[in-house]
Amino acid sequence: MPFSMNGVICTLAVLTLWRTGELTEACSCAPVHPQQAFCNADIVIRAKVVGEQELDAGNDIYGNPIKRIQYDIKQIKMFKGPSQDIEAVLTAPVSAVCGVTLDTSGKKEYLISGRAESGGRMHVTLCDYIMLWDSMSPTQKKSLTQRYQMGCECKIVRCPTLPCEISAPEECLWTDLIIEKQVYGRQANHYACVKRADNSCSWYRGIAPPKKEFLDAEDP
Repeated sequence: MPFSMNGVICTLAVLTLWRTGELTEACSCAPVHPQQAFCNADIVIRAKVVGEQELDAGNDIYGNPIKRIQYDIKQIKMFKGPSQDIEAVLTAPVSAVCGVTLDTSGKKEYLISGRAESGGRMHVTLCDYIMLWDSMSPTQKKSLTQRYQMGCECKIVRCPTLPCEISAPEECLWTDLIIEKQVYGRQANHYACVKRADNSCSWYRGIAPPKKEFLDAEDP
């Protein structure tokens, strides 16, 4: 899946094309670690998409109609969110304004994170963390049930250039982009940033939840 950077920063860069007089919008997302995506989302679920319809959502300030796509879903499991099941996912109609395209055959399972809306619905953008369930690592799947939540008081800081270092004890340096040249490298796929016994934070790897006296990263 080409989308899925996560629901924190989704900016619309509005570019004016003076020669044609047209207005073009482009969706721009900052890379985010899966744990950050989980912590920032209102809702995180595992689901299948079983239907799609276009909805009218009023008009913009210029009187132009606003459309939204509603994906009807079958929720399999909720990892974070309200007590009621989520029945529909809303998004913008095109990727230029951060709209998400999902397979509606009901054959694929997704991890979907996003913002809560009323009536058993949620809203997603290209900047939210949306992945095919089968493409996720075993550690990522296991972390959804406990470990990511344990690290929501920690802060994952992206390393822009080398050398880089943390500025506070509650930070974990995310180096996948600078070292492996990809967003989903070892730290994204196999590690969580978890609070330690001394209230600082550190990367943790392992299938089992961290021990209460956890002080250093552990391997399975």
